[in-house]
Parts: sequence; structure tokens; C-alpha cells
Amino acid sequence: MIYGYIRVSTDKQTVDNQRYEIERFCSKNDIKIEQWIEETISGNKSPDKRLLGSLLTEVKRDDLIICSELSRLGRNLFMIMSILNHLMRNDVRIWTIKDNYRLGDNIQSKVLAFAFGLSAEIERDLLSQRTKEALARKRSEGKILGRPSGRKSARVKLSGNEHEILALREKQFSKSAIGRMYGVSRMTVDAFLKERC
Repeated sequence: MIYGYIRVSTDKQTVDNQRYEIERFCSKNDIKIEQWIEETISGNKSPDKRLLGSLLTEVKRDDLIICSELSRLGRNLFMIMSILNHLMRNDVRIWTIKDNYRLGDNIQSKVLAFAFGLSAEIERDLLSQRTKEALARKRSEGKILGRPSGRKSARVKLSGNEHEILALREKQFSKSAIGRMYGVSRMTVDAFLKERC
């Protein structure tokens, strides 16, 4: 199946330009779009809150998604990387026109997969370093850190998102990817799933 994916952020923008780019590309390459997915929504919204989320669960091995550029998939790097990682794991191809990405079973995709892993590791290291520095600064200011002994909070950062998080797990999103989406660690997601879901 070949999908054309179009996203604009506001009602004031039009999908016509992206559709034209995709149709012109397909015409040149003798490709026929079998299903169009068009939506008007911010790229900051998580994929499961967009039509893109349904598409990600629907696509199968060797399907092809064509979009104008990678930024149509999401607004931030980690969201885009998590979507591309999901597609690569499921052997779904994605081609972009402006960026000229051809994600599939080739050396470029393997290099990209390595880059995803490396950048995630770098981000984890940087986050750890920033956290340690912030804690050291707070301690030097005389701040007592941590929750009082024996006390556990009833409300956590992920409270109220149980259904969304379960849906992401069903779509094979890793706990680390979910943590990045909500700004928490993998361990927080793991504990939350054990306690609340």
C-alpha cells in the first residue's frame, strides 16, 4: 500500500502545496498514491492524538509513506526519530521529497538507525550530566533533596495519561520513547505502568 501523508499546523495553511509536491513526485516516478492522509494539527501533538497514529498502526511490511518533508511527521527531533524507528522496525518505507530521505532496507537506513541509537545515548548522557550538576548546585546552597522519608506522592507527572500510555505500549513504543514524549525517565514510565496500569 502506498500512502500520501500531509500535515499543516493551522486552518490558515493549505494542504494544496504538499499535495502538489507529492503528486508531481509520484508522476515523475510512476507511483500511484492509494490512500491520502491529510490533517490540520500541530506537530507538537503526539502521534496517537493525530491521524498519523492510526496510520502507524495500520501500515504493514513493505508499505510506503510519502510526505513532503520529515518535519511533517513531528515538530521535535525525538518524536521524528521515534516514528522513523517504529517504521524501520516494522519494515515500512518512508520517502520524503524535500529532504530526499529514502528510509527502507538499505545502507542509508542502517546508518540512520545507528545515528538514532547514538543520539539517544548522547541525550541520556547530557541529561544525566545536567541533573547531577543541578543537584550538586542545590546541595551547595543547603537545600535538602528528595521526598521526606517513608512518604510517597499520590500524583505523579504521568497521572491522567494512563490510556494514552497503554495505547503507545500497544503500538510497540518503548518505555524510553514514551518517557521522552512526556519528559520523564524510562524508569518512571516502568514504575507508572506497574503501579497504575
